[in-house]
Order: sequence, then C-alpha cells, then structure tokens
Amino acid sequence: MQNLRDFQKNISQSKKALIALLRERSLLTDGPYTLRSGELSNWYLDGRRTTMDGEGATLVAHCVLGTLDPGVAAIGGMTMGADPIAVATSVVAHQAGIPLRAFSVRKEAKAHGMGGRIVGPLEDGEAVTVLEDTTTTGAAFIESIIVMQNAGFPVVQAISVADRSNGSVAKRMQELEIPYVALVTPEDLLLST
Repeated sequence: MQNLRDFQKNISQSKKALIALLRERSLLTDGPYTLRSGELSNWYLDGRRTTMDGEGATLVAHCVLGTLDPGVAAIGGMTMGADPIAVATSVVAHQAGIPLRAFSVRKEAKAHGMGGRIVGPLEDGEAVTVLEDTTTTGAAFIESIIVMQNAGFPVVQAISVADRSNGSVAKRMQELEIPYVALVTPEDLLLST
C-alpha cells in the first residue's frame, strides 16, 4: 500500500517523464495559435493529447499525487481540461490505497436533473484541490475556485499541469492565499513565454 510520501519521493522522476511526453505528444510549435485568453502564441500545449492517454494520464496522476496536500479529500476543476486529470489521479490514488475523489465544475449551471455547476461525489465542506491542464491567465482557475468556495468547499490548493503565465497565476493564487503548484513551465519544455 502506497501513501502520498511515496509519490513525493518519486516526483522528480515522474516530472521528467511527463515533460518528455508533453514535448512528444502535446507541444505544437508551428503557430501562431489563439489561446483561450485571446492572446496569440507561437506555441500551443494541447494537454489532452497527454492527459487523455493511459500513459500520460498515469504520469500526470503521479505528479499530482507527488504534490498533493494530504488534507485534500477531492480534486477537480473546470470541465474538460481538469476532468481527465482528476479522474486519473483519483484512480491511481485508489490503486495505491489513498482515498481521493474527483469532481467537475460545469461552465454553466444545468437547469435539469440535480442542476448546479458542481458534479461529483463530494461531501459538504470537505477540503479540495482545484486543477487545470494549462493556464495562461488563471481565469478558469479563479472561476472554479469561486464556484467551489461559494458552495462551501475550502480550496486548500491549486495545481496546474502546465503554467505559461510568467508568474501571474502564482501571484493571483498568492493574493487568494491558496498554495499553488505548477508542474511544468515553458522553461521545462525548453520554450520561452
């Protein structure tokens, strides 16, 4: 049975393998590309080419678990980008005997069924970590955090797989007093922002 310390011990090796896989499968350098923020960039990181693949999802999960706050009961974020990361991490955690659940934040509240913006097996008031695949301005992060906090879930950590914000997302998280981890930066991918 593993625990979070085992993942923390191996974070350097897992991160190195993740960076190599992101460079191989997800990094596009033949831009220009229009980012979600509206900015133009010469490069684009299509994280889902890695996070929606068995090998990539497992590596991402190992990296997330290697940096995860031990008091967290559930992980998730804005739907689509965070979904494969949250599910993969909760599965790998389960296989290691670590209780961890996944959730998703919808872009809009649903008018039918149970409604609302949060989907997943959460228990009232439990501590969560908000995830993002790639962040440039932190807008999706901040929106997810606000949704979770407004619903009564303390956000104790934020983790992005790739941060291309040049430090602005870390600064915004610091202002919100939420510990922030960026697993990969442009420098790790041998790029400039």
